[in-house]
Amino acid sequence: MTTDMDSQLSAQRAHIDEIDGQIVALLNQRIAAARRIGEIKAAHDQNKQNANAKNFYHPAREAQILKRLRELNPGPLDNAAMENLFREIISICRAQEASLSVAILGPPGTYTEVAARQHFGHAVKVVAYSTIGEIFWAAETGQTDFAVAPVENSTEGGVNATLDRLETTSLIAGAEINLRIQHNLLGQSDVANIKTVAGHAQALAQCKLYLDRNLPTADCAAVASTAAAAEMAAVDKKVAAIGGAAAAAQYNLSVIATGIEDQPGNTTRFLVFSNRPTPPSGDDKTSLLLSCRNRPGALLHLLKPLHGIDMTRLESRPSKTGLWAYVFFVDIIGHQEDPQVAAALAQLKAEAGWFKNLGSYPIAS
Repeated sequence: MTTDMDSQLSAQRAHIDEIDGQIVALLNQRIAAARRIGEIKAAHDQNKQNANAKNFYHPAREAQILKRLRELNPGPLDNAAMENLFREIISICRAQEASLSVAILGPPGTYTEVAARQHFGHAVKVVAYSTIGEIFWAAETGQTDFAVAPVENSTEGGVNATLDRLETTSLIAGAEINLRIQHNLLGQSDVANIKTVAGHAQALAQCKLYLDRNLPTADCAAVASTAAAAEMAAVDKKVAAIGGAAAAAQYNLSVIATGIEDQPGNTTRFLVFSNRPTPPSGDDKTSLLLSCRNRPGALLHLLKPLHGIDMTRLESRPSKTGLWAYVFFVDIIGHQEDPQVAAALAQLKAEAGWFKNLGSYPIAS
C-alpha cells in the first residue's frame, strides 16, 4: 500500500533524476566547450611553433571563475563546498585540453600532494620527489609542467628548504594555495606503546605541546615529509607518525589522536611554480626577494618605495652570499602590471642591493 510519504519521496526522487539529467547534459556541454578552446589554442600554438601544456592552465582565469561563482552562489551549498566541486569540474575540463603534470614532495600522502590536488583537482598527473630541491629541478628541466612547494606556515614561519631554493630558481610563482593543516597521530598501536614519533621537522614543532603532555619519553625523529613518517609507522608498531587523513589512508594506519597541532587554524601556504607568468586576475599578490645596500638606514630606504602599498609579509633570512648578509622575502598586494605596483618595483630595483621578482598570482580564497 502506497503511503503519502512514499508518494512525496517518489516525487522528490523523480525531481532529483530530472536535475541529474540536466547536470549531465550541462557538464558535457562544458567539456565540449573546453575541447573547442583546446583545439583553438593548439592550432594557434602550432602556427607559432610553441605548443606547450602550460598554455592550457590559466590561474588568473580560474580564480575569476571561482570568484564569480562565489558571488552567484545563493546557498544552501556553502562557498567552500561549491569551490571544491567546481575545481574538480575545471580539472576534468582542463584535462580535455591537455595533460598537465605537477611535481610535489613525496612519497604519496604528503600535505603537498593534498595542496596540489586541492588546487589542480584530481585530473592532473602528480609526480612525487623526495626533496623540495628536486621539486624545483623537475619543473626547471621540463620533467613536469609545474611544481608545488610549501612556503610558510602560520605557526612556524618560513619553510627553509623552499626559501633557500627561491634564491636560485628560474621558476616564477603563478598561484597560491592555503591549506588548513590538521595534524593527527597515526600508527598501529595506542599511545602507551609508542617509543618514537616521526614527522617533518615543522610538523613536530607544530605539535610540541601535545607531544610533551602525552608522549614525554618518546623520541622525535625528523624526516623529509609527513608521508615518509607514515611509511615508518606502517612497518614498525612502536613508531607513530604525525600526518593527515590522506597519509593515514595511503599507508593503512589508524588515527590514534586527531587535531594534535598546538594552534587552531594552523595553515600552510604553498605556491605553484612554472616558467610562465600569470596575468592579472583583479585580486593579486606579488612576491619579492630583496637585499639592502650597505648604508645607514638601509632597510628604511629599501622599503620606502612601498609606501601606500599593502605589504603582507616581511621576513629576513641569512643570505648564502656573505657573513651577516641578509635577504628579505616580501609579499605585497597587487600585480606587477598594476601601474602603482610597477612604479614601486622599478624604484625598489634601483634601491636594492639585490632584487628578484618571484612573480604575481591570484590571492588564494
